[in-house]
Amino acid sequence: MIVRLVALVLLSATAAAAQTLDFPSNASLQTEVVSDLDSYAMPVGIWENGTLPTEVVEGQKTQQAWRVSAQSLTTLQLLRPLREQLRNARFRVIFECQTEACGGFDFRFGTETLPPPEMQINIGDFRFLAARRRVSDGTEYVSLFVSRTAQAGFIQVTRVGPPPEEEDEPLVTSSAPPARAATPPTTGNLNEQLSTLGHVVLDDLAFATGSSQLGEGPFTSLQTLADFLLAAPEMTVALVGHTDTSGSLDANIALSKRRAASVLERLVSDYGVNRRQLAAEGMGYLSPIATNATEDGREANRRVEVIITSIPER
Repeated sequence: MIVRLVALVLLSATAAAAQTLDFPSNASLQTEVVSDLDSYAMPVGIWENGTLPTEVVEGQKTQQAWRVSAQSLTTLQLLRPLREQLRNARFRVIFECQTEACGGFDFRFGTETLPPPEMQINIGDFRFLAARRRVSDGTEYVSLFVSRTAQAGFIQVTRVGPPPEEEDEPLVTSSAPPARAATPPTTGNLNEQLSTLGHVVLDDLAFATGSSQLGEGPFTSLQTLADFLLAAPEMTVALVGHTDTSGSLDANIALSKRRAASVLERLVSDYGVNRRQLAAEGMGYLSPIATNATEDGREANRRVEVIITSIPER
């Protein structure tokens, strides 16, 4: 089940358009504030030397606070699927930061937020993202403020811009699970896919059902990835595990991270990759690339993906 964020209001008495982001089924809308015409000082830089760089934007303004009921989710796991949806919808990320790198306490209280208890921000663990895109009659801005407490995750979405025209591309165009541009399978051109797309699925890996232990192999994708990383010792990547929707979210996140860690250990022990080039993360079922309503879709969603996280300077 997908919860849909409706981030716009009526265009007129007779016409409406819904720009949407997809949230997991354990997300619930806590509050919504809509203004037909308002301004928003959107942060576009870190708090530094007593100031917070902002861009004042004007237009139709919608702010929502969402609560995601999962104790083990990290702020990255909350943010990443939404960031990918924005990118797929032609938004350009213009600023992104995390906790102390944002400016910590000062950034949090220098930024417009909805009040608690609907929106709760842990000043020791939050992320912020600002993005924009051109639409038919102006510029649309979206910011995400993501944090978590010991009990749940919280996401504030702020959208400012012209009332969207019906021909504007929505953030999500169907009720299917959100899918970024599909990641091509590994078919011998992994190097090319990583270089051009920045991410690729290692689709020849095998795990026993419900197990986090990687099969014996050999796996062509791991040899290719190892050669790629050994040739670029300053490059770093994240190995990100994903699951289908069978079972609880917390259990799936834990399983997906263990599977990614198993791949990491294999790359280090059998292929000689430097451990400092690798990180292991787990997304559970929060970032599907296919429907979970069919076995083929569930199989596609059970995967380990490689994402480039830093590229050596040239």
